[in-house]
Amino acid sequence: MIRVAFFDAKAYDKPSFEHFGKLHGISFRFLETKLNEDTVALAKDSDAVCVFVNDTVNATVITRLYEYGVKMIALRSAGYNNVDVKAAFGRIHVVHVPAYSPYAVAEHAMALLLTSVRRTHKAYNRTRDYNFSLSGLTGFDLHGKTAGIIGTGKIGRIFIDICRGFGMKVIAYDPYPAADSGIEYVALDDLFAQSDVISLHCPLNDGTFHIVNANAIARMKKGVTIVNTSRGALIDAQALLDGIKSREIGAACLDVYEEEADVFFEDRSGHIMNDDLLARLISMPNVIVTSHQAFLTEEALNNIAETTVNNILSYFNSDGICDNELCYRCGNVERCINERKERCF
Repeated sequence: MIRVAFFDAKAYDKPSFEHFGKLHGISFRFLETKLNEDTVALAKDSDAVCVFVNDTVNATVITRLYEYGVKMIALRSAGYNNVDVKAAFGRIHVVHVPAYSPYAVAEHAMALLLTSVRRTHKAYNRTRDYNFSLSGLTGFDLHGKTAGIIGTGKIGRIFIDICRGFGMKVIAYDPYPAADSGIEYVALDDLFAQSDVISLHCPLNDGTFHIVNANAIARMKKGVTIVNTSRGALIDAQALLDGIKSREIGAACLDVYEEEADVFFEDRSGHIMNDDLLARLISMPNVIVTSHQAFLTEEALNNIAETTVNNILSYFNSDGICDNELCYRCGNVERCINERKERCF
């Protein structure tokens, strides 16, 4: 039996992981607490740990896990900016779920955009109070508008298809353009200047941290709508708030937030919000915030669980080669130059 300490567990995680775990001889110990330097001791006697986006897997945590004999860090997410992959190299294997349901995230991005531009959230609240006035609900057509997509991986390309279905013109920026995709790639400054809607679908790394900042906002079209369903720190939240207050930004649709770790995924309705910046963003009438729920569909949850279990089995029950390993040795963490023909170490 493979023993896995499952951190930051939520009720929606358990059914699919229990199902696939029982099928393949994996025992998940579900822990509500997040993994960090204070809670890492809970991983003792485990063969692997399973973590999510707001767990802290830094060098100190990795060293402790290694000392406990943990062999694998299994991310149940695509992003891995919360894991020190360099510190793990040579000691603990790190795997992730690169594609669980790109449709789920892309569709949520469009749901946020449509909600914002057509004011459906405001109409819903009004009609529940039998207020059928149309005052203040005027939106705009997406048809004919320009959508600027930053990041053209699987999610970004699906969102592009959705935008085209609405009759939008699409331009994109990606340092690694998708070959033969038919996507019109432009420089980042050109994307900022031309786009009516900007949607972020890129990973968080040194090159994309605060890719939307005060300088970028100054180059954008006045009244632009910004959508972020990727990682919070892609946007400088203070610069975003300043852009909204100055009327430079017309609307923001956020499923992620730079400092979400201690806020999202929890019921804070009975508490005072200590994060003044988030509170001010939520208070703005042209800002929609959802709590990192873009991935949350039945299909995605099943895919996440199945892929995570297969990732774990690839190490413990086979030759140890996993297509979804994050390897520091190559320098290309996700694009292994060895084409996964051997273990990273």
